[in-house]
Amino acid sequence: MKVSRRNVLQGAALLPLAAGTFGFGAAAQTIAAPAGDIPPILFVHGNGDHAALWMTTLWRMESNGIPQDRLFAINFTDPLARTDDTVAQANRSSTEDQRRELGDAIKELKRRTGASRVALVGNSRGGNSIRSYIKNGAAADVSHAVLCGVPNHGVYDWDDGLGGEFNGRGPFLRGLNEGESEVTPGTAFLTLRSDGMDKFAQPDGRFVGKPGTPTGITSDGPALKGATNLVLGSVDHRETAFHPRAFRDIYKFIAGREPERIAITPEPEVRLSGLVTGTPGGVQTNRPVAGASVEMYRVAPDTGERIGGAVHASQTGADGRWGPAQVDPSWYLEMVLTAAGSTTTHFYRSPFSRSSDVVHLRAARAVAPAEAAGAVVIMSRPRGYFGLPRDVVLLDGKEPADVKSGVPTDSITTLRLPAAAAGRPVVAMFNQERIVARAWPASENRISLAELTT
Repeated sequence: MKVSRRNVLQGAALLPLAAGTFGFGAAAQTIAAPAGDIPPILFVHGNGDHAALWMTTLWRMESNGIPQDRLFAINFTDPLARTDDTVAQANRSSTEDQRRELGDAIKELKRRTGASRVALVGNSRGGNSIRSYIKNGAAADVSHAVLCGVPNHGVYDWDDGLGGEFNGRGPFLRGLNEGESEVTPGTAFLTLRSDGMDKFAQPDGRFVGKPGTPTGITSDGPALKGATNLVLGSVDHRETAFHPRAFRDIYKFIAGREPERIAITPEPEVRLSGLVTGTPGGVQTNRPVAGASVEMYRVAPDTGERIGGAVHASQTGADGRWGPAQVDPSWYLEMVLTAAGSTTTHFYRSPFSRSSDVVHLRAARAVAPAEAAGAVVIMSRPRGYFGLPRDVVLLDGKEPADVKSGVPTDSITTLRLPAAAAGRPVVAMFNQERIVARAWPASENRISLAELTT
């Protein structure tokens, strides 16, 4: 995959957020961090994901005084791994593709900040890219490497499927782990892992389609010889990166001190923008979608009904960007994404407490059998999974039947409603976050999506 400098600036979405920090009175002011004592930080997402998952982490970093122009997140063009790393697949990337694209992003970050070294923070597959980049002669570029829920020894360790990137017995991971130490000298390494609740660090193969087959991997799989290795507790695979506890350890490792606050400091005025990305052939990518329209409405928090007309409307150009939109940090929002060949998706969101350039949108896939439902409502948790009985998970007043108990594995739950229910409010609740969506008619090729921030 050829990556140009334009790809790095647009597709990789190195995102300087809007300048300026605001607060409600002295208690809400952002803590000022000493300039220059914290390196620029590049956040690296996982398999099939995008930069938006780091939004709350970016907000927490800003709330602790790290300048916004030293915080960046990458969008890999094709974030999904190949089935076999050596065999090309449409809209999927090899480990070498990822290493090269990450390298271009790091060079651009260093150029823009003037820093000699940067810190890298990666979740899941993103950690593979980080380790590969550093291992291949680039330790001088990277001061700190934080690996969150990274399958450093594989998701499984099997003789078959040796070409798979996540096979601990395959050449890619064997190459990264060879030697007495599993880290590269010159870079400080931290691993964060779950205490048995990470679905990709399990001894049984049921989470990779082979129940009853030992994987050869345990909950210790993400740990590395030579690194600082921390266990966060009963967090799930994504929470190893995006949970407030994870933020504390990420910040402390890079800054060398405890954060002043974990809570996100609100701004009085919020500007939002992001990318519209596509799923060609059903494959999740970060390739921009041109000609998509994005409308935004303020909605009532208890009913999801629109309050007045659109507060924002824009259409994406060739770079896929929408916005910016200015909103109040107390507003609940509905964002409507319309793109040719895609389901019209109504995103319902909790208030945004701070500005963000990574409010990325992908149209929801049509849910089969959509023709049998009058309306479809999805509740999505991008920064973690639904854990039962660990969490309170309620959709339309009921615990969803499609969310499994035990090790958290599900980040979405889907509700199908009869035609008579179209237009009524549906409450989506996850612990203390509550979003009210409206059920839109499936006959009009519309889906409602309540997207959680926590």
